Amino acid sequence: MVIMGVDLGVARTGIAVSDEGEKFAFPKGVIREYNTDKLISKVCEKAREYKAGLIVVGLPKNMDGTLGERAKVCSEIALKIGKKSGIETVLYDERCTTVEAYNLLDMNDTFGKKRKQTVDAVAATVILEDYISYRKNKRLFDSQKQTLDTFLSTNAITKEQYEKSLNGLKEKMNI
Repeated sequence: MVIMGVDLGVARTGIAVSDEGEKFAFPKGVIREYNTDKLISKVCEKAREYKAGLIVVGLPKNMDGTLGERAKVCSEIALKIGKKSGIETVLYDERCTTVEAYNLLDMNDTFGKKRKQTVDAVAATVILEDYISYRKNKRLFDSQKQTLDTFLSTNAITKEQYEKSLNGLKEKMNI
């Protein structure tokens, strides 16, 4: 399934898409729009253009994990994108993705006007790459949890062993 990543901005919104196999994320450009309703329409158009089966919108949490005013605005926009597009839309923590995008641009000697034009698309790509990794880990976790559940239900392991193994899996897979 193609997944589209969105890095919402006040003036510029970055777009990225994955391949069908959900292995790679590619920057696809920036939507320049101040009007929220027009932005939502343009994001939905891009999702249809790329045949996205899922839209991931970056959620700008504060460093302590709390939600500030911008996170609330992004949540509302994501909800509207989902309703308007008819495509499942999820929020995903985007802390430090813009910093990572700038670092990637630095490593590729991208500065000046070109940097400003691409940083939001690169940030959307970082959000999408992180989400793809999370999704892969979540599927693996669910599979391994199912095995542990079977072991517990057949008394092959104790409740304590189950809890210890489950907590170890969560920690290892960042779930």
